[in-house]
Amino acid sequence: MAEPQLEEGAGPGPLDLRVATGPGQVQAAARVLGVAPGALATALPDPALRLLVDDLGAVALLRREWGADGHAEAVLVRRRGAWIDQPAVLAAASSWGCERVRDGRGDDVRPVPPPPDGTPQADRFLHSAALAATRVEVAVALARDAGQDTTKADGSPSLGADEAAHLAAAHALRPLGVTVLSEERSDRPVPDDQPWVVLDPLDGTGNFRAGLAPWAFSAALVQDGRPVAGLVADLSSGRRWSGAVGAGARRDGVPVQPRDAGTVVAPTAPSGSAVVVPASARRVRVTGCTAVDVCLVADGAAGAWQNLDRSGTHVHDVAGGLALLAAAGGVALGPDGAPLRLRPDTETLIRFVATGTEERARALLRELG
Repeated sequence: MAEPQLEEGAGPGPLDLRVATGPGQVQAAARVLGVAPGALATALPDPALRLLVDDLGAVALLRREWGADGHAEAVLVRRRGAWIDQPAVLAAASSWGCERVRDGRGDDVRPVPPPPDGTPQADRFLHSAALAATRVEVAVALARDAGQDTTKADGSPSLGADEAAHLAAAHALRPLGVTVLSEERSDRPVPDDQPWVVLDPLDGTGNFRAGLAPWAFSAALVQDGRPVAGLVADLSSGRRWSGAVGAGARRDGVPVQPRDAGTVVAPTAPSGSAVVVPASARRVRVTGCTAVDVCLVADGAAGAWQNLDRSGTHVHDVAGGLALLAAAGGVALGPDGAPLRLRPDTETLIRFVATGTEERARALLRELG
Protein backbone atom coordinates (compact mmCIF):
# COMPACT_ATOMS: atom_id res chain seq x y z
CA MET A 1 0.00 0.00 0.00
CA ALA A 2 1.34 3.44 -0.90
CA GLU A 3 2.31 5.79 1.90
CA PRO A 4 -0.35 8.46 2.56
CA GLN A 5 0.72 11.85 1.27
CA LEU A 6 -0.39 15.33 2.26
CA GLU A 7 -0.07 18.09 -0.27
CA GLU A 8 2.20 20.93 0.78
CA GLY A 9 -0.72 23.28 0.55
CA ALA A 10 -2.97 21.15 2.75
CA GLY A 11 -5.39 23.03 4.97
CA PRO A 12 -4.14 24.47 8.24
CA GLY A 13 -6.58 22.53 10.43
CA PRO A 14 -5.19 20.90 13.59
CA LEU A 15 -3.26 17.69 12.96
CA ASP A 16 -2.86 14.78 15.35
CA LEU A 17 0.92 15.18 15.50
CA ARG A 18 2.87 13.33 18.18
CA VAL A 19 6.52 12.76 18.98
CA ALA A 20 8.11 9.91 17.03
CA THR A 21 9.48 7.28 19.40
CA GLY A 22 10.85 4.45 17.25
CA PRO A 23 12.71 3.56 14.07
CA GLY A 24 9.52 2.56 12.25
CA GLN A 25 8.14 6.07 12.56
CA VAL A 26 11.49 7.53 11.51
CA GLN A 27 11.58 5.36 8.39
CA ALA A 28 7.99 6.25 7.47
CA ALA A 29 8.71 9.96 7.96
CA ALA A 30 11.86 9.67 5.83
CA ARG A 31 9.83 8.17 2.98
CA VAL A 32 7.31 11.01 3.20
CA LEU A 33 10.06 13.64 3.15
CA GLY A 34 12.13 11.87 0.49
CA VAL A 35 15.26 11.70 2.65
CA ALA A 36 17.39 8.90 4.04
CA PRO A 37 16.34 7.63 7.51
CA GLY A 38 19.72 8.73 8.79
CA ALA A 39 18.71 12.34 8.18
CA LEU A 40 16.04 11.97 10.87
CA ALA A 41 17.35 9.21 13.14
CA THR A 42 19.18 11.48 15.58
CA ALA A 43 15.87 13.13 16.46
CA LEU A 44 15.14 10.10 18.66
CA PRO A 45 17.99 10.55 21.19
CA ASP A 46 18.78 14.26 20.69
CA PRO A 47 16.85 16.54 23.10
CA ALA A 48 17.41 19.50 20.76
CA LEU A 49 15.48 17.80 17.93
CA ARG A 50 11.81 16.81 17.86
CA LEU A 51 10.26 14.70 15.09
CA LEU A 52 6.46 15.00 14.99
CA VAL A 53 4.36 12.61 12.90
CA ASP A 54 0.74 11.61 12.42
CA ASP A 55 -1.07 8.69 10.79
CA LEU A 56 -1.84 10.58 7.56
CA GLY A 57 1.70 11.39 6.45
CA ALA A 58 2.24 14.79 8.06
CA VAL A 59 5.79 15.31 9.36
CA ALA A 60 7.49 18.15 11.20
CA LEU A 61 11.15 18.11 12.24
CA LEU A 62 11.94 20.83 14.79
CA ARG A 63 15.31 22.00 16.03
CA ARG A 64 15.88 24.17 19.09
CA GLU A 65 18.12 27.15 18.38
CA TRP A 66 18.88 30.66 19.60
CA GLY A 67 18.13 33.67 17.45
CA ALA A 68 20.44 36.63 16.94
CA ASP A 69 18.56 38.45 19.72
CA GLY A 70 19.46 35.73 22.23
CA HIS A 71 15.95 34.26 22.48
CA ALA A 72 15.27 30.56 22.03
CA GLU A 73 13.28 29.52 18.99
CA ALA A 74 12.00 26.28 17.50
CA VAL A 75 12.97 26.06 13.83
CA LEU A 76 10.83 23.94 11.51
CA VAL A 77 13.70 22.32 9.61
CA ARG A 78 11.74 19.86 7.47
CA ARG A 79 8.01 19.52 7.01
CA ARG A 80 5.31 17.89 4.97
CA GLY A 81 1.72 18.94 5.49
CA ALA A 82 2.58 20.67 8.78
CA TRP A 83 2.88 24.37 9.50
CA ILE A 84 4.46 26.47 12.22
CA ASP A 85 1.11 27.38 13.78
CA GLN A 86 0.03 23.77 14.33
CA PRO A 87 -0.91 23.27 18.02
CA ALA A 88 1.55 20.37 18.38
CA VAL A 89 4.38 22.47 16.91
CA LEU A 90 3.64 25.37 19.25
CA ALA A 91 3.36 22.95 22.19
CA ALA A 92 6.77 21.46 21.41
CA ALA A 93 8.25 24.95 21.24
CA SER A 94 6.62 25.87 24.55
CA SER A 95 8.01 22.75 26.25
CA TRP A 96 11.49 23.82 25.14
CA GLY A 97 10.97 27.28 26.61
CA CYS A 98 11.10 28.84 23.15
CA GLU A 99 9.50 32.21 22.53
CA ARG A 100 8.78 31.70 18.83
CA VAL A 101 8.62 29.20 15.98
CA ARG A 102 10.36 29.92 12.70
CA ASP A 103 9.90 28.20 9.35
CA GLY A 104 13.38 27.18 8.23
CA ARG A 105 12.33 27.52 4.58
CA GLY A 106 11.53 31.20 4.77
CA ASP A 107 10.89 34.17 7.01
CA ASP A 108 7.59 33.04 8.51
CA VAL A 109 7.67 33.41 12.31
CA ARG A 110 5.02 32.82 14.97
CA PRO A 111 5.32 33.78 18.64
CA VAL A 112 4.59 31.04 21.15
CA PRO A 113 1.46 32.32 22.89
CA PRO A 114 1.09 32.22 26.67
CA PRO A 115 -1.67 30.01 28.06
CA PRO A 116 -5.06 31.71 27.65
CA ASP A 117 -7.15 32.95 30.56
CA GLY A 118 -8.81 30.10 32.39
CA THR A 119 -5.98 27.64 31.75
CA PRO A 120 -5.44 25.31 34.75
CA GLN A 121 -2.74 26.52 37.09
CA ALA A 122 -0.59 23.43 36.53
CA ASP A 123 -0.46 24.12 32.78
CA ARG A 124 0.39 27.78 33.34
CA PHE A 125 3.14 26.69 35.72
CA LEU A 126 4.64 24.28 33.17
CA HIS A 127 4.71 27.00 30.50
CA SER A 128 6.44 29.47 32.85
CA ALA A 129 8.81 26.84 34.22
CA ALA A 130 9.91 25.89 30.69
CA LEU A 131 10.70 29.54 29.98
CA ALA A 132 12.52 29.78 33.32
CA ALA A 133 14.66 26.72 32.56
CA THR A 134 15.71 28.13 29.19
CA ARG A 135 16.61 31.51 30.66
CA VAL A 136 18.58 29.79 33.42
CA GLU A 137 20.39 27.76 30.77
CA VAL A 138 21.65 30.99 29.21
CA ALA A 139 22.30 32.73 32.53
CA VAL A 140 24.53 30.01 33.97
CA ALA A 141 26.48 29.68 30.73
CA LEU A 142 27.26 33.39 30.80
CA ALA A 143 28.02 33.33 34.54
CA ARG A 144 30.48 30.44 34.46
CA ASP A 145 33.67 31.46 36.29
CA ALA A 146 32.02 34.76 37.26
CA GLY A 147 31.63 35.96 40.84
CA GLN A 148 33.18 34.47 43.94
CA ASP A 149 32.98 30.85 45.07
CA THR A 150 31.68 30.51 48.62
CA THR A 151 30.54 27.67 50.86
CA LYS A 152 27.07 27.48 52.38
CA ALA A 153 26.34 26.49 55.97
CA ASP A 154 25.64 22.90 54.89
CA GLY A 155 29.02 22.65 53.17
CA SER A 156 27.70 22.85 49.60
CA PRO A 157 29.30 25.27 47.12
CA SER A 158 27.72 28.54 46.01
CA LEU A 159 28.81 30.16 42.76
CA GLY A 160 28.03 33.33 40.90
CA ALA A 161 26.04 31.10 38.53
CA ASP A 162 23.65 30.18 41.37
CA GLU A 163 22.62 33.81 41.81
CA ALA A 164 22.34 34.38 38.06
CA ALA A 165 20.16 31.28 37.79
CA HIS A 166 17.87 32.44 40.59
CA LEU A 167 17.33 35.88 39.09
CA ALA A 168 16.54 34.44 35.65
CA ALA A 169 14.12 31.86 37.05
CA ALA A 170 12.33 34.19 39.46
CA HIS A 171 11.65 36.69 36.68
CA ALA A 172 10.13 34.03 34.42
CA LEU A 173 7.95 32.60 37.21
CA ARG A 174 6.65 35.95 38.49
CA PRO A 175 3.55 36.05 36.20
CA LEU A 176 2.15 33.00 38.03
CA GLY A 177 1.31 35.23 40.99
CA VAL A 178 2.17 32.61 43.63
CA THR A 179 4.84 32.54 46.31
CA VAL A 180 8.16 31.25 44.99
CA LEU A 181 10.65 29.63 47.36
CA SER A 182 14.21 29.17 46.21
CA GLU A 183 17.42 27.64 47.48
CA GLU A 184 19.03 31.02 46.91
CA ARG A 185 16.66 33.08 49.10
CA SER A 186 15.24 33.05 52.62
CA ASP A 187 11.80 31.47 52.87
CA ARG A 188 8.65 33.56 52.64
CA PRO A 189 5.44 32.65 54.51
CA VAL A 190 2.86 30.66 52.56
CA PRO A 191 -0.79 30.48 53.73
CA ASP A 192 -1.92 26.90 54.33
CA ASP A 193 -4.58 27.01 51.63
CA GLN A 194 -2.39 28.57 48.93
CA PRO A 195 -0.22 26.88 46.29
CA TRP A 196 3.48 27.65 46.14
CA VAL A 197 6.40 27.06 43.83
CA VAL A 198 9.74 25.76 45.01
CA LEU A 199 12.79 25.81 42.78
CA ASP A 200 16.42 24.93 42.72
CA PRO A 201 17.74 27.17 39.95
CA LEU A 202 20.99 25.20 39.68
CA ASP A 203 20.96 21.75 41.24
CA GLY A 204 24.31 19.99 41.16
CA THR A 205 26.40 23.13 41.59
CA GLY A 206 29.48 21.04 42.37
CA ASN A 207 29.02 19.14 39.11
CA PHE A 208 28.61 22.41 37.22
CA ARG A 209 31.80 23.83 38.72
CA ALA A 210 33.72 20.67 37.81
CA GLY A 211 32.18 20.33 34.34
CA LEU A 212 30.90 16.89 35.34
CA ALA A 213 27.33 16.19 34.14
CA PRO A 214 24.58 16.45 35.17
CA TRP A 215 23.47 19.79 36.59
CA ALA A 216 19.87 20.90 36.38
CA PHE A 217 17.07 23.40 36.84
CA SER A 218 14.22 22.08 38.98
CA ALA A 219 10.83 23.56 39.88
CA ALA A 220 7.58 22.25 41.31
CA LEU A 221 4.09 23.55 41.97
CA VAL A 222 2.89 22.39 45.40
CA GLN A 223 -0.69 22.35 46.66
CA ASP A 224 -1.71 21.10 50.13
CA GLY A 225 1.72 19.54 50.60
CA ARG A 226 1.52 17.58 47.34
CA PRO A 227 3.78 18.35 44.37
CA VAL A 228 1.21 18.52 41.56
CA ALA A 229 3.32 19.69 38.61
CA GLY A 230 7.02 19.77 37.92
CA LEU A 231 9.73 20.49 35.39
CA VAL A 232 13.36 19.41 35.57
CA ALA A 233 15.81 20.39 32.84
CA ASP A 234 19.22 18.72 32.68
CA LEU A 235 21.18 21.76 31.58
CA SER A 236 24.23 19.67 30.70
CA SER A 237 22.44 17.53 28.10
CA GLY A 238 19.21 19.35 27.22
CA ARG A 239 16.95 16.56 28.50
CA ARG A 240 13.68 17.78 29.99
CA TRP A 241 11.13 16.06 32.17
CA SER A 242 7.76 17.71 32.70
CA GLY A 243 4.37 16.64 33.91
CA ALA A 244 1.37 17.14 36.14
CA VAL A 245 -0.66 14.81 38.31
CA GLY A 246 -3.59 13.57 36.24
CA ALA A 247 -1.88 14.41 32.95
CA GLY A 248 1.15 12.11 33.11
CA ALA A 249 4.88 12.74 32.82
CA ARG A 250 7.06 13.13 29.74
CA ARG A 251 10.74 13.15 28.94
CA ASP A 252 11.50 15.21 25.85
CA GLY A 253 7.86 15.00 24.83
CA VAL A 254 7.55 11.21 25.19
CA PRO A 255 5.30 9.72 27.92
CA VAL A 256 7.22 7.90 30.67
CA GLN A 257 6.40 5.78 33.68
CA PRO A 258 8.36 3.99 36.41
CA ARG A 259 9.41 0.36 36.18
CA ASP A 260 11.07 -2.15 38.46
CA ALA A 261 14.60 -1.56 37.18
CA GLY A 262 17.62 -3.01 38.96
CA THR A 263 19.49 0.30 39.21
CA VAL A 264 19.20 2.38 42.38
CA VAL A 265 20.24 6.05 42.37
CA ALA A 266 21.49 7.61 45.58
CA PRO A 267 22.73 11.01 46.74
CA THR A 268 26.41 11.60 47.30
CA ALA A 269 27.59 10.17 50.61
CA PRO A 270 28.98 12.52 53.26
CA SER A 271 32.75 12.74 53.38
CA GLY A 272 34.24 9.54 54.77
CA SER A 273 30.95 7.64 54.51
CA ALA A 274 29.69 4.96 52.15
CA VAL A 275 26.55 4.81 50.05
CA VAL A 276 24.14 2.20 51.40
CA VAL A 277 23.01 -0.10 48.59
CA PRO A 278 19.86 -2.21 49.07
CA ALA A 279 20.53 -5.93 48.67
CA SER A 280 17.85 -6.06 45.98
CA ALA A 281 19.77 -3.61 43.75
CA ARG A 282 21.92 -4.92 40.92
CA ARG A 283 23.79 -1.65 40.52
CA VAL A 284 23.95 1.83 42.04
CA ARG A 285 24.49 5.21 40.42
CA VAL A 286 25.55 8.42 42.17
CA THR A 287 25.14 11.38 39.82
CA GLY A 288 25.56 14.30 42.22
CA CYS A 289 22.33 15.89 40.98
CA THR A 290 19.32 14.92 43.09
CA ALA A 291 16.70 16.49 40.81
CA VAL A 292 17.82 14.31 37.91
CA ASP A 293 18.10 11.25 40.18
CA VAL A 294 14.41 11.31 41.08
CA CYS A 295 13.47 11.88 37.43
CA LEU A 296 15.36 8.71 36.53
CA VAL A 297 13.00 6.83 38.84
CA ALA A 298 9.98 8.57 37.30
CA ASP A 299 10.99 7.59 33.75
CA GLY A 300 11.99 4.01 34.57
CA ALA A 301 15.74 4.39 33.97
CA ALA A 302 16.27 3.57 37.66
CA GLY A 303 14.12 1.53 39.99
CA ALA A 304 14.46 3.51 43.21
CA TRP A 305 16.04 6.42 45.07
CA GLN A 306 16.56 6.66 48.80
CA ASN A 307 18.30 8.84 51.37
CA LEU A 308 17.33 7.01 54.56
CA ASP A 309 20.99 6.37 55.41
CA ARG A 310 21.77 10.06 55.95
CA SER A 311 20.35 13.21 57.52
CA GLY A 312 18.12 14.08 54.59
CA THR A 313 17.64 16.30 51.54
CA HIS A 314 16.17 19.78 51.12
CA VAL A 315 12.75 20.23 49.57
CA HIS A 316 14.08 22.37 46.72
CA ASP A 317 16.41 19.56 45.65
CA VAL A 318 13.66 16.98 45.20
CA ALA A 319 10.31 18.74 44.69
CA GLY A 320 10.53 18.91 40.89
CA GLY A 321 11.45 15.25 40.61
CA LEU A 322 8.79 14.25 43.13
CA ALA A 323 6.12 16.05 41.10
CA LEU A 324 7.20 14.11 38.03
CA LEU A 325 7.28 10.86 39.97
CA ALA A 326 3.70 11.46 41.13
CA ALA A 327 2.62 12.44 37.61
CA ALA A 328 4.15 9.23 36.25
CA GLY A 329 2.34 7.10 38.84
CA GLY A 330 5.22 6.54 41.25
CA VAL A 331 5.33 6.68 45.04
CA ALA A 332 7.40 8.49 47.68
CA LEU A 333 7.13 7.35 51.31
CA GLY A 334 8.74 8.79 54.42
CA PRO A 335 10.58 6.67 57.01
CA ASP A 336 7.28 6.11 58.84
CA GLY A 337 5.68 4.65 55.71
CA ALA A 338 3.35 7.61 55.19
CA PRO A 339 3.03 9.39 51.83
CA LEU A 340 5.52 12.24 51.68
CA ARG A 341 4.14 15.73 52.26
CA LEU A 342 6.15 18.84 51.45
CA ARG A 343 6.29 21.97 53.58
CA PRO A 344 7.33 25.45 52.44
CA ASP A 345 10.61 25.22 54.32
CA THR A 346 13.89 25.07 52.42
CA GLU A 347 15.98 24.55 55.56
CA THR A 348 14.46 21.37 57.00
CA LEU A 349 15.82 18.06 55.73
CA ILE A 350 13.47 15.31 54.55
CA ARG A 351 14.09 11.57 54.21
CA PHE A 352 12.19 9.17 51.96
CA VAL A 353 12.26 6.38 49.42
CA ALA A 354 10.99 6.89 45.86
CA THR A 355 9.92 4.00 43.64
CA GLY A 356 7.34 3.02 41.06
CA THR A 357 4.91 1.27 43.41
CA GLU A 358 3.86 1.39 47.04
CA GLU A 359 4.70 -2.30 47.41
CA ARG A 360 8.27 -1.70 46.26
CA ALA A 361 8.58 1.39 48.48
CA ARG A 362 7.48 -0.52 51.57
CA ALA A 363 9.85 -3.35 50.75
CA LEU A 364 12.71 -0.85 50.60
CA LEU A 365 11.67 0.67 53.91
CA ARG A 366 11.80 -2.77 55.53
CA GLU A 367 15.14 -3.56 53.91
CA LEU A 368 16.77 -0.26 54.86
CA GLY A 369 15.08 0.19 58.22
